[in-house]
Amino acid sequence: MHPIVRVACVVGLLLAGDSVRAADVEDRARTERVADFDAFCRFVADDYAYFDRKKTDWPAVCEGARAAAADAPDRAAFVGVVERALGELYDFHAHLGTSTQQSPRLVPTDADLYAQWRGDVATIVDVRAASGARDAGLRPGMRVIAIDGRTVGEVVAGLMPKHLRSADPAARDWALRVALAGHQDRQPVRLVVDQDGVRRELSFVPHRERPDRPLTARRIGRIGVVEVHNTLGDTRLIAAFDAALDGLADAQAIVLDLRDTPSGGNTTVARGLMSRFVVRESPYQKHERIAEWRDSGVRHVWIEMVGPRGQPFTRPVAVLVGRWTGSMGEGIAIGLNAARGAPVFGTPMAGLLGALDEQRLVHADFVVRVPAERLSHVDGTPRESFRPCPVVVRAADAGDDPVLTAVVRLMSAAKRRCSR
Repeated sequence: MHPIVRVACVVGLLLAGDSVRAADVEDRARTERVADFDAFCRFVADDYAYFDRKKTDWPAVCEGARAAAADAPDRAAFVGVVERALGELYDFHAHLGTSTQQSPRLVPTDADLYAQWRGDVATIVDVRAASGARDAGLRPGMRVIAIDGRTVGEVVAGLMPKHLRSADPAARDWALRVALAGHQDRQPVRLVVDQDGVRRELSFVPHRERPDRPLTARRIGRIGVVEVHNTLGDTRLIAAFDAALDGLADAQAIVLDLRDTPSGGNTTVARGLMSRFVVRESPYQKHERIAEWRDSGVRHVWIEMVGPRGQPFTRPVAVLVGRWTGSMGEGIAIGLNAARGAPVFGTPMAGLLGALDEQRLVHADFVVRVPAERLSHVDGTPRESFRPCPVVVRAADAGDDPVLTAVVRLMSAAKRRCSR
């Protein structure tokens, strides 16, 4: 064989070998992506505790997205497929333990706005304190006309779950809040809003700084106020809370302000705080594991208790909550209401569903978290359905925080009862 021909044959064999190896690598990657996606689908199907409250056709979700998961060209694309599938639950508490630049910001943790549809009008109901949105001039009552250059209806339609057995207004509200939260790339959210017939263009970037301290404690008259920052997952909060409460031991009453706790936390910290307000072991929250009932037809329900710790504060205590009181913050609010009879003041809370369980997707190496246990007040009220006592702000309550001023006034006057 001529030397040139021989070289050409060798090169051809090498190239063919490279092609075979590349095909093998891609086949392996597809197999791993499908395995991860199927594990994700099984986990949600088996463990998610709220299918009876959703209109989601979960088998249709998984069937419709499986090919896209297999064909995802890289990890980021695969994350996007799983995110969109999980979004079909329209559940703010369900989330991934990873993100990309194009991932939606988490609601309520990274959201500056709370909005809902009133008929066909997207209306801002609340604006987070000390937020980029508030700094930009956004206020409750404004109507959202456009987001990032597109009509609000168009943006929301693109985020809506596609596999619902029937329409659900809650899914539309979910899509609206996700749209207003923006993306992880930290690009500004650009809005056109209408206020009293006047249209304005406003933009903001949610600015989140890690709290430089776990809480702030102060006195307003004879009332102690302990404002917990977004640190309910940090065990250092327990020691800081002990020090704050000891410094307020002679206060007439305590207001525990949980209005900026959207990221949840852990039960050790929650019990650490509540334990300073009880004098005996007391029930504070009810759990139910739904997967066990699905498997066996037998309900698994239990009551969680909190016991006293340190020197208890036995004078009155009230809890102040809002739209950015999420998950563990919500648990502390209903827990102190149950264990101590503490009144809970403010607006409805974040309404995050249940307690989370997680599954790691072994090949893509990230976790998926969904609510797997239903949580309730010990009186049986679902945590997400608990309604605080509304706060009536008077003209005399003016200032930087008139809601807190109003609650302090109520506690000072011993008018601590409320009706929902």
